[in-house]
Amino acid sequence: MKVSAKLKNLRIAPRKVRLVTNLIKGLDVQIAMDQIDANVKRSNDPVKKLLASAVSNGENNFGIDRNNMYVYDVIVGAGPTLKRWMPKAYGRAGALLKRTSQLEIILEERVEGKGRKSKEQLEKEKKEKMEAKRKAEKEAIKEEEKAEKSEKAEKVSGKTKEVKTEEKGKKVEKKGGLTSRIFRRKSM
Repeated sequence: MKVSAKLKNLRIAPRKVRLVTNLIKGLDVQIAMDQIDANVKRSNDPVKKLLASAVSNGENNFGIDRNNMYVYDVIVGAGPTLKRWMPKAYGRAGALLKRTSQLEIILEERVEGKGRKSKEQLEKEKKEKMEAKRKAEKEAIKEEEKAEKSEKAEKVSGKTKEVKTEEKGKKVEKKGGLTSRIFRRKSM
């Protein structure tokens, strides 16, 4: 089964992206990730991210085992070109073409059906993930409410302290910013 992921409008020229993508064609997914890490090119990060996206598409949508996938093909095409102008001698203008790329990574299984999950297993895992996500959200909301309550309590206790100090006759000076320091009155 073939699984793909696409990336559009990558602001790197296609021929520079092909230098990285040609290295990973036909390799297993993990070896391809290692190959990208070993290489030093600007297009490494977007290609690696796209490869990871394709792998997760295969795992989550079709239940394919990560160890059974390999890079079947990588298609790199030209995207829209940004046209800019550079001033040249004698009042002329030279054209600059800022090229963009469009990528598509296609993954396939080495052995058809090996380690693949059934639809029931996929649905069960999705339900478990959703329940875990809901629990995490509820816990986060509870923590935020506790934090808000403690902040309100601190504000209330802070106000009562200020009132008490004013009642005793002590001056409470507010430390201002830069303007209060600049325009401070000086006695002679």
